Amino acid sequence: MKKITIAIDGYSSCGKSTMAKDLAHKIGYIYIDTGAMYRAVTLYALDHHLFSSDGSIKTNALKEEMPNIHIHFQLSHDTGYLQTYLNGKCVEKEIRSLEVSSHVSPIATLPFVREALVAQQQEMGKQKGIVMDGRDIGTVVFPDAELKIFVTARAEVRAQRRYEELKAKNMPADYDAIFENIRQRDDIDTHRKISPLRKADDAIELDNSEMTIQEQTDWLLRHYQTATQTN
Repeated sequence: MKKITIAIDGYSSCGKSTMAKDLAHKIGYIYIDTGAMYRAVTLYALDHHLFSSDGSIKTNALKEEMPNIHIHFQLSHDTGYLQTYLNGKCVEKEIRSLEVSSHVSPIATLPFVREALVAQQQEMGKQKGIVMDGRDIGTVVFPDAELKIFVTARAEVRAQRRYEELKAKNMPADYDAIFENIRQRDDIDTHRKISPLRKADDAIELDNSEMTIQEQTDWLLRHYQTATQTN
């Protein structure tokens, strides 16, 4: 069967990463979490004090540091899924913290950050047979992807899911703070000048507010099968 590129875009905390990861696992594709790449850059910026006291980014300093930020994905023998590594260290847990979530959107608006990471993402996808999720995969990274999905869900549903995810990992979780963070990220993601979040003209929309994981999986598999038959 001919391999294709699957691009999954959508709002924060919609479960894009989980569905993309599971789909790739089921169909034998490589999964690439682009959001994790931006989170890794954000973690680096936080760890190296590249945010001012008022929350603004020390842009020039971060730009100078970009050659020192090396991100790669490595298969976990425990889970069977790829994990995010920053400069040789697994940071899968650290990049999911609320602190990183609160700072990642401004980092992702920086043209030099996006340029560097998009180039890496396009290189990763040259051989096809990948599932990639993020904010601009179907519009910027892979505009010619054979299957594009745009995921959305109500903000309160997304906040509850994020809250439960953090609690399950024994990480600090406050529903109101998470909801506000999601609201702010939606506003930043959809209004940024560089690669704003938007549904590609040929993307299929998936509102998973009321769907179970199994229903999502079945839905995705049907569209994958259709795409591979028509491409």
